[in-house]
Amino acid sequence: MSPLRRILLKSAGATGALGGLLAAGLLKPTQVLAAEWQRQAFTATSISESLKAYGADNSTESRDIVISAAEISENGAQVPVEITSNIPGNQTIAVFIEKNPAPLAASLSFTNGALPQVRLQLKMAESSRIRVTVKTAEGKTYHANREVKVTLGGCG
Repeated sequence: MSPLRRILLKSAGATGALGGLLAAGLLKPTQVLAAEWQRQAFTATSISESLKAYGADNSTESRDIVISAAEISENGAQVPVEITSNIPGNQTIAVFIEKNPAPLAASLSFTNGALPQVRLQLKMAESSRIRVTVKTAEGKTYHANREVKVTLGGCG
């Protein structure tokens, strides 16, 4: 096992999903540390800028994206969310939080037929809409939304 892979597995082990994908060989270390990361999308300060930079501003709503999250979260610093995509040819899942200072919270890529399902601990500044976008191998983009109320903000 390469030193880079060992470091990534150790550091990603705490997040679970990423470590599992690396360990299963479904993600390569170079994919995790890719130079082509979505810098403009991650550094945008509004949801519209972030969606446009990510290429998801003209997505189609889909019921095939399932977002499981509590309706009310007591602590915005840790909001558990599970996302499953039933869209064929799924390549990426991106999570945007509308009212966060940096709306793009996560961007995950799936290869080699990996099941597009993730469980994340999101940080939310305040009650907001979570928007999940899915890009397919055909270049189509879909989205689903879920409103989550936060009683104690976690981004400040």
